[in-house]
Amino acid sequence: MADYYELLGVSKSATEDEIKKAYRKLARELHPDTNGGDAVAVERFKEVTIAYETLRDSEKRRQYDMFGDSAARGQGSGDFFSPNFGDIFENIFGQAFNGGFGDGGGQRSARHGEDMETSVTLKFEEAVFGTKKEVSVRLPVTCKTCAGSGSKPGTTPSVCKTCGGSGQVRRFAQTLLGRMMTTSTCDTCYGEGKIITTPCSDCRGEGRKTEERSYLIEIQPGIEDGSTLRLTGKGPAGPRGGYPGNLYVHVSVEASDVFRRVGQDLHAQLGISISQAALGTKLEFESLDEMIEVSIPPGTQSGKVLRFRGKGVPNFGGRGRGDLLIELMVMTPKDLMEEEINLYTRLAEIRGEKISEPHEHGLFSKIKSAFR
Repeated sequence: MADYYELLGVSKSATEDEIKKAYRKLARELHPDTNGGDAVAVERFKEVTIAYETLRDSEKRRQYDMFGDSAARGQGSGDFFSPNFGDIFENIFGQAFNGGFGDGGGQRSARHGEDMETSVTLKFEEAVFGTKKEVSVRLPVTCKTCAGSGSKPGTTPSVCKTCGGSGQVRRFAQTLLGRMMTTSTCDTCYGEGKIITTPCSDCRGEGRKTEERSYLIEIQPGIEDGSTLRLTGKGPAGPRGGYPGNLYVHVSVEASDVFRRVGQDLHAQLGISISQAALGTKLEFESLDEMIEVSIPPGTQSGKVLRFRGKGVPNFGGRGRGDLLIELMVMTPKDLMEEEINLYTRLAEIRGEKISEPHEHGLFSKIKSAFR
């Protein structure tokens, strides 16, 4: 395939709006309804659609710029991109202008089940180091009696008379581009092309029943509060044998009494006395996974932050960890004893610091009176 930017007629620095505008123009020119189903036009349309679907997505575009066409088509790195031309074209122009794509004009595939949401709450430590959690939900599952067909065992559905089994009704309409064939879902069979004449008594023709399901999900280390996990295919089953939807699990993380998380870093506070701040010392601090030694240098000021590399939160889905930052807080003593008052007074005199003079109703007289 030619260069994607050349196919769309845009530069490599084109914005998303410029890419979309170029695609709309080409899609109108190359759409099979405009060209009478010409094979060359159809192939050309598919090429520009693949190019558009790749370049409009920032991650796919980055992969394409780095690795070329193989990345866009998913070679060597999994199923990177598998376009549905009908869906793409419908998103740009609407369903009325989507004749001939997605299902080739034939019967629509079974309807997908809807997506579903649930939530899980993690302790702070569980979010940091990862864990496994069980979530339970009530959702539609495939009916075992009819195996999801919706028909009573031993019976078969009949062909829809409205659409003749195609699942679609086609009409011609006059548009700005001329006379176009429009396609819409059959209202009688809802696009399935068949009608359930003898419904399953267990699911009443729906092909699914509501039951409770439990899933054990693995929480990767470093997950953040407010994250959402997608369990592909674990959502409600589709009607009458349709593919199941997805289950989205919203994650909330309980706050910690000690630590505050900022990205992958942990922040904490450690109180020290005036003597420890002035003279220096070594203290132990309990991090999330071990005891660490905190060296406090002489003359430490309140608010000084010490950084401990690799003692923070693991990078979610990757390697390495953030840092632990400990803020030192110099604590001013309260309720001094008389001996302590004398020592602090003497220290103030030595350092030439001005302090309050003792008076009858002041701190010193109150303390002295307590010892009388």
